[in-house]
Amino acid sequence: MDFKVTSQIDSARHSGVDEDEESVLRRADIFGKFRQGAGCHVNEGPRCLQSDFNISVIGGQPVRCIPRYLHSGIVAHCISFGDVLCVGGAVTYSDAMARIIVTAPQLMSVVNEELPGHEVVGGDHFMDRQELSRQIATADAILTSLSDPLDAEMIGQGKNLKVIGQCAAGFNNIDLDAAKQAGVVVTSTPGVLHEATADLAFTLLLEVTRRTGEAERWVRAGRAWRYDHTFMLGAGLQGATLGIVGLGQIGEAMARRGAAFGMNVIACDPYSPDGCGRSLGVAMVDALGDLLARSDVFSLHTPLDETTRGLINADTLALVKPGAILINTARGPICDTTAVLRALESGRLAGAGLDVLPQEPPAADDPLLAAARDPGHPAHHRCVLTPHAAFFTEEGFEEMRRKAALEVRRGIMGEPLRNRVN
Repeated sequence: MDFKVTSQIDSARHSGVDEDEESVLRRADIFGKFRQGAGCHVNEGPRCLQSDFNISVIGGQPVRCIPRYLHSGIVAHCISFGDVLCVGGAVTYSDAMARIIVTAPQLMSVVNEELPGHEVVGGDHFMDRQELSRQIATADAILTSLSDPLDAEMIGQGKNLKVIGQCAAGFNNIDLDAAKQAGVVVTSTPGVLHEATADLAFTLLLEVTRRTGEAERWVRAGRAWRYDHTFMLGAGLQGATLGIVGLGQIGEAMARRGAAFGMNVIACDPYSPDGCGRSLGVAMVDALGDLLARSDVFSLHTPLDETTRGLINADTLALVKPGAILINTARGPICDTTAVLRALESGRLAGAGLDVLPQEPPAADDPLLAAARDPGHPAHHRCVLTPHAAFFTEEGFEEMRRKAALEVRRGIMGEPLRNRVN
């Protein structure tokens, strides 16, 4: 098997063998580009490169190369004892790199670092459906975001598609069945953003209970105030009951924050094993209705599926303890926002903090948004809305992108995946 080094990065001639073999090998690494082709398959990994091969160095002399391992392609350790020519370059041949589509603005330094030697398309803008449809036709892999419509029709156009690396913990935008039928693996990035999401969930709770947004707007508007016992009265959290719906990683993080504020924490999660809340001091409740009736604040941390869509509706809100507060940083369709608005108007809900909505962004005439804008409506000060930003931290995004890129690399190379979801 013969290849040519097409770009010479570093070369040095050494007379004699002054270095041990491992040192020479490290200095003489050549990172190539490799994918299915040349008579071997991606899922065979290093086994398809067991024998030595020659590389012709442009402007130099032939060097005998020993394949050692793969890293987004062929990694050939090249050595010629006696006179050692150390070369760093790109080993190229036909059909030699993967084409990876990045559908949304990303931290491209991380993507390029984890996916060297591949053709990366996008990453500096949001692709609309038309562009994504055009690009997916020749893609080997995609780094996606929650807003990408990867339905059966879209996935079916990816004739070469092998991996969908979702840059998020959720994957409601991807038709997992269609991906499985097409032989496309889908990965996500769990365990990255739960602390950041819990931070914002508790921020919403504090903003609703202590009226911080309303108070900030008062001062910003240049309005006068005086100290008395009725001005900007809020509600304390110590001794209040926090009900958590869904005790996964985010729910557990929220429970820790509630306990730190002196709250009594209860949780409802039909999928949690017995005793799961004991170490957190969380009392488990079997029925959602029981949790809603006991909670001063209830916070949603469930995934969106057919069992949780519309979970908070007019019927379940009728079970809520009067004057309770709703927090939702999970998924918008879990809540019927029309029912939430009616509960705010009636006083059944004293407040709501929503980072997610059924439609994002909401329509300009969305009733909840219109009520929140209206100074005369109870929702104006009692409903806090944020733009699905619970996990927006620099550190979290960097880790998420790195995880997603690493999964794409593993998928391209046929290595075991760590966060496969289909």
